[in-house]
Amino acid sequence: MSQAVPNTGRMPRQIPFIIANEACERFSFYGMRNVLTPFLISTLLLFMPAAERTGAAKEVFHTFVIGVYFFPLLGGWLADRFFGKYNTVLWLSLVYCMGHACLAMFDNNVKGFYTGLFLIALGSGGIKPLVASFVGDQFDESNKHKAKLVFDAFYWSINLGSFAASVLIPILLRDRGPAVAFGVPGVLMFIATVVFWLGNKKYVHVAPAAPNPDSFTRVARSALLAVKPGQSRPGLNVAILGAAGAFASLCMAPQWGFVIAACCALVLLLAFGGLGTAMQLERARGIHPDHAVEGVRAVLRILIVFALVTPFWSLFDQKASTWVVQAGAMDKPSWFLPAQMQALNPALVMLLIPLNNMLLFPLLRRLGWEMTALRRMTAGIAFSALAWIVIGAIQVSMDGGAGMSIVWQILPYILLTLGEVLVSATGLEFAYSQAPASMKGAIMSFWCLSTTVGNLWVLIANAGVKNPAVEAYIHGSGLSVTAFQMFFFAAFAAVAALAFGLYARSYRMVDNYRDEALPVAA
Repeated sequence: MSQAVPNTGRMPRQIPFIIANEACERFSFYGMRNVLTPFLISTLLLFMPAAERTGAAKEVFHTFVIGVYFFPLLGGWLADRFFGKYNTVLWLSLVYCMGHACLAMFDNNVKGFYTGLFLIALGSGGIKPLVASFVGDQFDESNKHKAKLVFDAFYWSINLGSFAASVLIPILLRDRGPAVAFGVPGVLMFIATVVFWLGNKKYVHVAPAAPNPDSFTRVARSALLAVKPGQSRPGLNVAILGAAGAFASLCMAPQWGFVIAACCALVLLLAFGGLGTAMQLERARGIHPDHAVEGVRAVLRILIVFALVTPFWSLFDQKASTWVVQAGAMDKPSWFLPAQMQALNPALVMLLIPLNNMLLFPLLRRLGWEMTALRRMTAGIAFSALAWIVIGAIQVSMDGGAGMSIVWQILPYILLTLGEVLVSATGLEFAYSQAPASMKGAIMSFWCLSTTVGNLWVLIANAGVKNPAVEAYIHGSGLSVTAFQMFFFAAFAAVAALAFGLYARSYRMVDNYRDEALPVAA
């Protein structure tokens, strides 16, 4: 048995470069993201009938978010197999900068503006899983005890950038116009790229994985295709069913729209392929070593956790669309812009992270209740459900003719932000620590993909309420469409929290940090 490595390592000196890069990058992203819905409604979509602009703007917004959290699959694959995390982040950051330039130059051109959104989705999404896992790469067994503090600081820097952008960029949009409002985030993204490049010689660089005959996909393929005399292949049949469902989903693109059809196809492939692999995984033993088979089992178990988090993202990302639209109809000072309400979220995050770590979690620990990662995430999903019950109640009052001050949104923001801190900040560390060494980037990509699926549920729900039968049901309920959807999402998250808590009870945590230190680049 190997001797435990003492927790005596220092804080890696390269961490400040990564955190500074993240703060600037998050300013750039949230700066454009938080004014996207109001800009679309008030400027870019003026060619549409007024009654249709809000729905169209929300659809564009959530489609963009789906892209942002889909492209991590590409970024993770490129980093893990070819270029490494550092090179992939650096080059995709330049693509990211080009996207911001397009937004600033084509603020009155739909095609040019959407091209910019695509480039930002590619750049931001491609680097998203890599920067977080690059942080984890800077630690080994000697200093891994400091990793949680750094992941919290990393998340704190995200929200510092988000807070500054949420306050400033709506003002720039109003007073200086969209070219400046979208140009300033582009400048910050360029600064982020330069800061990341300056730390190059100080970083620990984990080399891309060599072609592996025992990789996840090869073990899964062996498990599905292996034949045992006298036995059928039920897992393969399940996987084929998922592939058939994915094909059928793609065929529905003319009716559903390409984004919904393609995302549903991906979900079906992952869900049924994963289930089929799990059903026949033992058949891969003997073809592949035991540790490879157990690695695949670990990944499949992680993906279940990620799947159960998707309803949380359905609720969380609508604060930049549904909640902003509601804020626009609330009573507020003339100088206050609806999009600025989103600054409350990062401000609360910066307060809640140290409050939880220094007061709440130690107090619960002294009372005999250890807030493990999965317990925190369960509670976080439940808090998001509660936030949407409150926001729905506010909407019901507004629909009834009551004038509601925007101050009423503070309570649901507090509840949703508490949920975010417990789910998102925890999920970053959970995803890295549970991932097998050869799949760090890919697992972080799947963590990001959970946000894509969460926004897919929003698009499906928005499309569903246009169905005449659903419209009739909502009308019979006495609720407006907006209020009905709010309570629907609250129930969706409550069910997910229950399912997550039940699954967490049987989940066995592992420790996949590096065993020894790696040298920094020469």
